Amino acid sequence: MSVSTLSRLVCFALILILPQSLLAIDTGSAIIHTQGGVWVNGTEVPDSTAIFPGDLLETKPGFAANLSADGSTVLIQPESIVKFQGDLLVLEHGSVSVVTSKAMRVQVNCLTVVPVSTDWTQYEVTDVSGKFLVEARKNDVKINREGGPARLSKESEGASGDIVHEGEQGTREESQVCGPPPEHATAGNALNPKWIAAGAAGGGILISLLLHGGPSKPPISSSKP
Repeated sequence: MSVSTLSRLVCFALILILPQSLLAIDTGSAIIHTQGGVWVNGTEVPDSTAIFPGDLLETKPGFAANLSADGSTVLIQPESIVKFQGDLLVLEHGSVSVVTSKAMRVQVNCLTVVPVSTDWTQYEVTDVSGKFLVEARKNDVKINREGGPARLSKESEGASGDIVHEGEQGTREESQVCGPPPEHATAGNALNPKWIAAGAAGGGILISLLLHGGPSKPPISSSKP
């Protein structure tokens, strides 16, 4: 085989291998597999789509997604909203099942589920209607509490640093552990203050016109009937 032919073969092999190698080096990314019904940042995506930290994933009713990251796989159940942050998943609604050897964590509000060891760990986290549930399928996980109200009720006193052992589950009421959601979160669809101010000004002008009988008419000239 000539040197030129060998060089061409080596270059062709590098073209095929290099993109996959670069993706593997970027440990912050992942691949999402789906058969439809999955949105990333508001756009429906095809099968085998790369995602990156900060991407928001949403599964529609009847559709699930499998996420493959470095040392971790995640099943995102239907009707779930998850923000991908590399080795952390922020679950805003729904349910995820995690299998990891890299201690991938799941955060719900002020609660974070963390594998106790780097051994293969499987656990599920569900967040529906303000109720938090974690189930340890293989090995133990820990529930850490970050932030939240200064004083906890008796029911939630153990929410910080609780261990959920293999085969067990733990539940929490988010409002009791983390406190009520911020005002801006409950008013997510509120009107923009600029539009409110403009509407108030317009309403004041309208009321003024109604009280004064509308725009004043020019006086009738005495020389014209």
